[in-house]
Formats: sequence, structure tokens, C-alpha cells
Amino acid sequence: MSRPQSGDSPTPMLLTVLQAAEALQISERKLWSMTASGEIPRVRIGRSVRYDPTDLRAWIERQKTGGPRS
Repeated sequence: MSRPQSGDSPTPMLLTVLQAAEALQISERKLWSMTASGEIPRVRIGRSVRYDPTDLRAWIERQKTGGPRS
């Protein structure tokens, strides 16, 4: 197996609360609130909570409003 070149980092399969909040540009507190209400999809691993970037992208698409209607 080859090692990543310097500066290259593998894309994480799951994001931490901090990473997900930064990706969504919201506070960790807001993310926790949205997670607790079931609004944001999450993955539980034991007591840890993680976020799948694909699920977050799909959630963003569902939140979009406006624009042309068909």
C-alpha cells in the first residue's frame, strides 16, 4: 500500500460533531439541537455520534427552496 503524499489526507468516512458543524457552517450547539430533534441524520457508534458526509449532502438538497419550479 502506498502512503498519501504530504499534504494529502484521506477523506474521512464519517465526520465528528466539530467537523460536521464546520462543514455546515453552524455551531456545534445548533448541530446537537438538530441531531436531538431528528432533523439531521447521524450514525451512532457506541456512545459516539458521527455524521456521514453523503447524508449531510442529501439533507442539504432536501432543505433547498426557491428557484425554478417544474
